Amino acid sequence: MPEVSPHIVSSYEQELKQLRDMLVEMGGLLESQLALALNAVVRRDGAAATQAMEQDPSVDALEREIESAVIRLLALRQPVASDLRQVVAALKISTDLERIGDYSANVAKRSLVLAQYGSTVTLGGLTHMARLVQENLKLTIDAVGEMDAERAIQVWRSDQAVDDIYTAIFRELITYMMEDPRNITPCTHLLFVAKNLERIGDHATNIAETIHYAATGESLPQGRPKGESPSLLVVQPEGS
Repeated sequence: MPEVSPHIVSSYEQELKQLRDMLVEMGGLLESQLALALNAVVRRDGAAATQAMEQDPSVDALEREIESAVIRLLALRQPVASDLRQVVAALKISTDLERIGDYSANVAKRSLVLAQYGSTVTLGGLTHMARLVQENLKLTIDAVGEMDAERAIQVWRSDQAVDDIYTAIFRELITYMMEDPRNITPCTHLLFVAKNLERIGDHATNIAETIHYAATGESLPQGRPKGESPSLLVVQPEGS
């Protein structure tokens, strides 16, 4: 059997690393985008909202670059075993990351409408949820860079907490609407913001499951930890 040139092996490993680096770059961009979108909601910052929306094309471009890199690796390197799992995982992860970018842009768009209304509704619950989702997203991106199964499990387990906070926000906003009809429009937009954050949490959990499988070859249980879902009204985020 002919020996494999060390140069070829080194080149292959470098391509795998570049693929992970692109995912981390995409994740870092998303962390920035989400932070801007949330600042736009909480601080009524129109400039931050605009910045968040303007970052969306860059996220999409990175997804396309990752897809091209994956196709090239599959065609030219024909990876097997753990390498194959990592390459396929990169394609799935980039799709989830792109969706997170879409939801962040949606949050930014909603903030522009919310800025037209008075601040009669407290944002304590939403701020708490936003902080947890941001922490989970950061942990997810760190796990992507290292293909770290332990960090992936942390994100996977925290999904229930995000769901529980969303349910509490849902009930709080419904109460505001019932108490004063003038709250209906701003609270509806806040419901969409909260639902977009909940969906970002879901996609972070999807990525965590993918990372765990890529790193270990074992799937996490299908029944992921889930909190109670509100039953009075189903709010579907834009682009769902």
